Amino acid sequence: MNEKIDARGLACPQPVVLAKKSLETRNTVIVIVDNETARENVKRLGEKSGCTVSIEDTENGTFTLTLSKTDTVQPTGDITPVPSSSATGPNVFVISANTMGGGDDELGELLMKAFIHTIFDLDYLPDTLIFYNTGVKLAVKDSDVLDDLKQLEHDGVEILVCGTCANFFNIQDDIAVGIVSNMYDIAGTMSRAGRIVTP
Repeated sequence: MNEKIDARGLACPQPVVLAKKSLETRNTVIVIVDNETARENVKRLGEKSGCTVSIEDTENGTFTLTLSKTDTVQPTGDITPVPSSSATGPNVFVISANTMGGGDDELGELLMKAFIHTIFDLDYLPDTLIFYNTGVKLAVKDSDVLDDLKQLEHDGVEILVCGTCANFFNIQDDIAVGIVSNMYDIAGTMSRAGRIVTP
């Protein structure tokens, strides 16, 4: 039996949470959302859960997603991650600011730029980079570290950018790398981490 979830007007990450709970007991879940961030987050949840996902867009900015479990589609979460230095879980870097350390902002920007560039020289690349609060500003089009982040993503590092934070700073249209994500994905990634690095 199908279940329909009307998630219009719900704040992140409620649409994803409701869809995930429903998928635990249903083979097909229909989710209605009213913004593109929620649409992408629910779509990604469906794909990671091994579902086929169809999306119907309406003229009034509403999206209807149908998540259907199949026997042939394997969850994308089963893909082997980038090699990690931790035997107990993924290596996750959490960046909560566009500067590094306290004190002078100009110096902090230089330190953060150097830190991100230095990631290439580590013995193991992180499995995931998470950006939230002012850290999301590092993922915009004119960021000084954009080329490094794009190369890291190309090399297999997952990059999660907090959608709520991007919306708060009104830079959601300027995000140029990674996945605009939600707190459910971010908290879940951090909870499964074998090591969390916070510069």
